[in-house]
Amino acid sequence: MNQQKLPNATAVLVLGIVSIITCCCYGVVGLIASIIGLVLAGKDLKLYKQNPGEYDNYNNLNTGRILCIIGLVLNILSIIYFIYVITVIGVDALSDPQLLQERIREIQGR
Repeated sequence: MNQQKLPNATAVLVLGIVSIITCCCYGVVGLIASIIGLVLAGKDLKLYKQNPGEYDNYNNLNTGRILCIIGLVLNILSIIYFIYVITVIGVDALSDPQLLQERIREIQGR
């Protein structure tokens, strides 16, 4: 029997890796990549469940899906962190280094 490859398994794997790597880019880029990867993984998972013997790269799909979930969590935490920093330090301090240092000293209690 000639087994086919799942059409989006490699793309899901790449998107999962990209979502983890870009979690430090304010969380937005990685969040988009992980959501797209999870949508594509869902489509391929439906194909695989219809006829499991027909496809041979389910492991790549499953690994990519897990990486997308990890990337999603990391990116959500990253977004929450950046929102916290902006609310505590303030937007004006992010563009003025001296004001930023003053606000950090205030937070540290010095």
